[in-house]
Amino acid sequence: MKPSISAFGGDQFKLPEQVKQLATFFSLYYFAVNAGALISITATPILREDVYCFGEQECPSLAFGAPAILMAVSLFIFILGRPFYKSKPPAGNVVMLVGKTVGNAIATKWKEKKTNPREHWLDYADKKYDRQLIGDVKVLMRILVLYLPLPVFWALFDQQSSRWTIQATRMDGDMGSWDIKPDQMQMLNPLLILAFIPLYELAFYPLLGLIELIWPHYAIDEQIR
Repeated sequence: MKPSISAFGGDQFKLPEQVKQLATFFSLYYFAVNAGALISITATPILREDVYCFGEQECPSLAFGAPAILMAVSLFIFILGRPFYKSKPPAGNVVMLVGKTVGNAIATKWKEKKTNPREHWLDYADKKYDRQLIGDVKVLMRILVLYLPLPVFWALFDQQSSRWTIQATRMDGDMGSWDIKPDQMQMLNPLLILAFIPLYELAFYPLLGLIELIWPHYAIDEQIR
């Protein structure tokens, strides 16, 4: 559900008129997700270790059961809002369309590279696909480079729920008035995200917007000189 909710939420806005509201929605959505993660990672270890049930010293049933009940309640609330949602029907398989565009460009280039040279190799697909789609695929190809380090990132990120917790069991969790439990170590990630979201919204993104406004004028001045 989680990856679908963000896309579904984006469909509720009319673009380009509500592009600012769309950006605010994604920030609030990300904030809410991590606020929930922070609360759950903090609370569930307490329910597991400090509550006794079924004659045992710990209560994992409550630690797992409470989030499950809350998930069912949230799903029910989400379904209640169905009459107010904008639902866009599926409009084809974008992944297949991009793959066909790339395949057609490669095949056409192989046939016509000597007789009909193009500025970009994807331009060879212009006989079958429109320029807007080809332009979008060009942008996608440039963005895909940013995803190359992702396997390394996720390999390290997912160690929060494994190596971090194992390491925390060997550490002294006494922090004075609070004794941090091993499985609460994972809350550092959502805690830092909650701290950085307002910083990005109030400082970093406005600064980038200011640079974007200044830079085109600077580039034009350089060309004139």
